[in-house]
Amino acid sequence: MSKFTLPEQIKIVEALAPAADAAGRASVGISLKNYAKAWLLVTLTQGNAATVLLSLLQATNVAKANGKAITNAVRIWANLDTSLGDSLVRQADAINFTTDAAVKNKQVLFEVDPAYLDINNGFDCVYMSTGASNAANITQALWLLSGPRFASATPPSALTD
Repeated sequence: MSKFTLPEQIKIVEALAPAADAAGRASVGISLKNYAKAWLLVTLTQGNAATVLLSLLQATNVAKANGKAITNAVRIWANLDTSLGDSLVRQADAINFTTDAAVKNKQVLFEVDPAYLDINNGFDCVYMSTGASNAANITQALWLLSGPRFASATPPSALTD
């Protein structure tokens, strides 16, 4: 039997509640100071043939102070039609990802290593944004944080500095 217990080893934080992305929006900021790695899982219900830009940003605190784009490309996977299967296909490393315009349900996964952030200048927090699209395009996102610095039944909050 596996000793892996999801809530003790992966911190799950809602980044974006499901909503339309007509004007674009930004997620909550999270701190990576207590975690070895983060994944951002974005799900999209694309009801209009307008692409959606997904961007990773870094900040000096969870309130997103001094927010700026990350500069080191991260690993990205995508499933651009979840009705055809559950496989995530590796994409080119980048700092953002733009969906295609197909009217499909999609998943995009970003892998964020805290070492990719501008740590020397105090950037240990991340958030994401969506670009302006169409009101029929619904986005939702979750942060999945692994490798808590201190093992416990309740991993430390990522919503505090």
